[in-house]
Amino acid sequence: EQQFELYYQPKVDGEQHILGAEALLRWHHPEQGLVAPGQFIPLAEETGLIVPIGQWVLETACQQLRQWNALPGQADLRVSVNVSARQFRQPGFVAVVTEILSASGVQPCNLMLELTESLLMDNMADSIEKMHALKMLGVGFSMDDFGTGYSSLAYLKRLPLDELKIDQSFVRDLSTDSGDEVIVRTIIAMARSLNLTVVAEGVETALQHDFLQSQACDLFQGYLYGRPLQRLDFERFLAAAQA
Repeated sequence: EQQFELYYQPKVDGEQHILGAEALLRWHHPEQGLVAPGQFIPLAEETGLIVPIGQWVLETACQQLRQWNALPGQADLRVSVNVSARQFRQPGFVAVVTEILSASGVQPCNLMLELTESLLMDNMADSIEKMHALKMLGVGFSMDDFGTGYSSLAYLKRLPLDELKIDQSFVRDLSTDSGDEVIVRTIIAMARSLNLTVVAEGVETALQHDFLQSQACDLFQGYLYGRPLQRLDFERFLAAAQA
């Protein structure tokens, strides 16, 4: 009933230049108001509705990305889209993504698909095959919530990844928990050794930003730089940042 909407949260570099955004799904319920994904995505996964929902998200994000890439100075803007396990496991997933890219006219190199560790580990051979097929087109891959699952170099080096996202649970207590500092340092060093870009998510304070930047973290995402924004608000945010 057209009640879904995509919000976009900025991803910035160390100088807080906007390099991209993560597309985040919201549900505008006529009675309950704005419903967060955590309240409906688990049921969508269970029922299988996550497959058509995920396809709608990908189509909508690519159509929007194509429009933004046509704006002055935004040709390299990238959008990240989360892919569910059930969606990724569909036999025709590669064909669906290929068709969406073709229909939208977006440059594949400006699309980043975010996958979780558990998803990739579920069937390693199938994951690698699908990722390589889409990498051939230019699509990028990010491992979301890194550090909360297997975090094994043995499988990490086999995956054609471009990016690691440090889970916000490690970022949250950086200024007070020395253990989290060690974990973050280790993740960044490991990513460096594998030539992967590192993104810290859930950054909310200048202290967190300063520590992450001192460790040569590449990209940042969180309320410190911008909350998830509706399309028009994100466009204004982009224009203001460019100005």
